[in-house]
Amino acid sequence: MLACFWSHAPVPVVRAFQLRGYAQGTTYTLTYYATDSLVTKAEVTQQLAEIDASLSLYQAGSLINRFNAAPRGVRADQHLQRVVRKALEVYRATDGLFDATVEPLVQAWGFGHQPAAGAPTPATIKTLLRSVGSDKLTLRGDSLLKQVPTLHLDLNGIAQGYTVDVLAALLERHGIRDYVVELGGELRVRGHRQPGGELLRIGIERPDTSAFAAPALQQVIGLTAGGVTTSGNYRKFRRVGGQPAAHLINPKTGYPFRNELISVTVVASDALTADAYDNALMGMGLDRALSFLRQNPDLQAYFIYQRPSGAVADTATSGFTKLLLHP
Repeated sequence: MLACFWSHAPVPVVRAFQLRGYAQGTTYTLTYYATDSLVTKAEVTQQLAEIDASLSLYQAGSLINRFNAAPRGVRADQHLQRVVRKALEVYRATDGLFDATVEPLVQAWGFGHQPAAGAPTPATIKTLLRSVGSDKLTLRGDSLLKQVPTLHLDLNGIAQGYTVDVLAALLERHGIRDYVVELGGELRVRGHRQPGGELLRIGIERPDTSAFAAPALQQVIGLTAGGVTTSGNYRKFRRVGGQPAAHLINPKTGYPFRNELISVTVVASDALTADAYDNALMGMGLDRALSFLRQNPDLQAYFIYQRPSGAVADTATSGFTKLLLHP
């Protein structure tokens, strides 16, 4: 009598893997679902170093610092080209409210990479405005050129969103299709939680100007693909003449934006796009921002704002409302 024995290979189990670290003055977390650890910390570190060498104002000798110091321009690598291309696109779409050449004003108001003594005088602002304007910036092939030698780039407002996209692309090159990439609160997501297939849940923090208040969640959304970023005036501000001055500077006037918006969270196809538009929407004010979004349905947004009475309220586009997860 013959006996048959069937051997069955174990079925690979999909589970969560995480990589954490510190980059660009903040923390990052990569969470992905796979049957094995596919991405190394060294790969992530190398990718981050490559981006910093191109886009960081805080790294001596970086490509963006070389551009800022150059009288005419530089040859741009792929990172600088992609981010500048998006910056120019959003500059045109927002009628100049988003402007990556605002660096001299950011620096003058004390929000740059070098300390500033106090608020700039009106005369100083008037002088600096001559060096601001993306209409003075040209990207032709890999040549990034400026019309005035004093024009400087500051891509900090969108570099984190771009970095999140680059790290997401790294995961996808490894065949990973379910993930959350987060850097400094900016996110790129794809797929579902595994092995159960649940929606990826993203919490939106409730702004609180108290230095001692623990962050609280205002809303939770579910998303299967896209970028999610937030811009707000509730963390980075200085007191000038007894009044708070926010870090978002109006490139047309040279002064910090002042309107009822406290924060805006944007959902877009990628984190770079979301990160560029969240700053612009903050500058528009609520009514203009909502009008802009009605004409740009590829963007969805959630706003927290202050009513004239001082009460804090919120509102969202219809597309964003559909993403909300209710208890």
